[in-house]
Amino acid sequence: MSDSVTAGPAEWINLPDVSAKLDVSISKVHQMIRDGHLLAVRRDGIRVVPADLVANSTVLKHLPGVLNLLRDAGYNDEEALRWLYEPDEALDGNAAKGLGGHRAREVKRRAQALGF
Repeated sequence: MSDSVTAGPAEWINLPDVSAKLDVSISKVHQMIRDGHLLAVRRDGIRVVPADLVANSTVLKHLPGVLNLLRDAGYNDEEALRWLYEPDEALDGNAAKGLGGHRAREVKRRAQALGF
């Protein structure tokens, strides 16, 4: 794993905190991860989610679609995380930041192009 992935998200939150932030049960958070609506990876043996993917008590609107496109392109969760946080100034710093703003359409277009 590269250092850029570890340093990518500014903050990580554990699954119980995701549950509290989204005001859903921990079972629902696990289901969201299984269904590809949320991205979680292991850090120090604990499953965590980049905090900026869960904004304003909701998952970023376009995240599930982008995760689906990345999985269709053969990306696993670690690779998807790396792609989301790869520096790209054209996407407001990286794809994860672009998803939360007016660059979401471009992020989705780029993720879709990975499948070809």
